[in-house]
Formats: sequence, structure tokens, C-alpha cells
Amino acid sequence: MLKKQVPNIITLLNLLSGCVGVIMAMQNNLVAAAIFVGLGIFFDFFDGLAARSLKVQSELGLQLDSLADMVTSGLVPGIAMFQLLKRSISYETSIPKDWNSPGVFDINFPVFALIGLLITLGSAYRLAKFNIDDRQTSSFIGLPTPANAIFILSLPLILIFQPEAWIVEIILNKWFLVVITILSCFMLNAEIPLFALKFKNFNLKENWFRFFFLFFALVMIIFLQFIALPIIIISYVLLSLILNSTLKKEE
Repeated sequence: MLKKQVPNIITLLNLLSGCVGVIMAMQNNLVAAAIFVGLGIFFDFFDGLAARSLKVQSELGLQLDSLADMVTSGLVPGIAMFQLLKRSISYETSIPKDWNSPGVFDINFPVFALIGLLITLGSAYRLAKFNIDDRQTSSFIGLPTPANAIFILSLPLILIFQPEAWIVEIILNKWFLVVITILSCFMLNAEIPLFALKFKNFNLKENWFRFFFLFFALVMIIFLQFIALPIIIISYVLLSLILNSTLKKEE
């Protein structure tokens, strides 16, 4: 009995991480929010691995996993984008040193910033589709919510830890953030096949693109730090498109 609950316990840790991430994001502490989202994504990876290893996959586990992802990879990035849009509207020349501090929640927020919550709505729609789509057993169709969450939460991390003037000007442009929000919702639900980082074996011929992507991601992070995160997600989509095009030519 306990064996069957191991993956579910790991999934609940994902949900717990997401709940704490929501609290941090609401307090405008987006660094802590990003940390807890990263922790949740870590648990999200291992709950499926545990279920497959223990051979205890279940419909309950599938539904619970999506509910946890909705919070960790859907609600938190939506709130983070809300906070970024809120900041972009009042942005002048530089980021205050205490920008990532919790502070007091201001209920007099600009309504325009609510556009950021479209990410949460797009994530909910994608997760609902995923649960009834039998085409996504070994790959994805549309950008997975964890990958999208990493992309969105990389923006405040770049602002805080690598605040180059030109980067700040771009990221804190409200129209840039609106475009990113709309593009995020589109990619979450686009009919675009994307490869999964699930290794059925470690055969180099069958998994060369996965090894290549992981090596590329590691190199990018070493040299570019947080700026590497959005580049990695974009590269993931581009590599998937190249693989799709190659497979079509071979058919």
C-alpha cells in the first residue's frame, strides 16, 4: 500500500513547493518564488520516474500531477508576470535595490497588470488537454508547463542578478511583457510536437539530440548564468522543430 503512495507523496511535495511559491510571488519575492518553482519541477520529474520504476502508475497519480503542476507551473508564473507588468508600469530608470523584497501587498494595482494571469489560464487549458490526449505519452504537443514556468521566472532573475541596462530596458517594457504573455499562451497549446527528456535507454544513436540538448544547456548556464534560461527554452523548441522537419523528410 505504501509503495503505491510514494509517487503521490512526491507529487504532493511538488504541490507544497508551488503553494509556497505562490506566497512568495504574491509578496513580490520572485527570487524565492523561482527557487520553490524549481524545487517543484524537481519533484515533478521524479514522481513520474518513481511511478514507472515501482510500476504503480495510476489515473489518480495523473490527475494529481496536473493539479500540482497547475499551481507550481501555472499559477506562480502568472503571478510573476503580473508583478513584472506592475513593475514595468512604474519603471523609470533603474530597479530599486529592494525590488525583490516582500514588502506590503498593494491592492491598488494597475488593472493592466492582470494580463499576466493569462499565463495561468493558458496553463490550465494545456494541462486539461494533456490529461485527455493519448498522443503525449513519449513526447509533448505544445510547450510543457514546467518549461514555460522556467522561461517566465527567468526574467525577474535576470533583472535582479544580471541587470545590464539594455536587458532591463527590454524586460521592463510593458509591451514586451504582453507579447511574451501572449506567446506563452500560444506555445503552451500549439499543435507543435516537442521531444521529452525521458530516456528509455542510454543508446547514443537513439538519444543523441537529448544528450546534445543537455550538454548545450549546461554550457549555456556556465557561461551565461540566468540569461541562459530563456535561450535554453527557445533552443528546446527550435531543436524540436528541426527534428520534426528531419523526420518528415525521412518518411
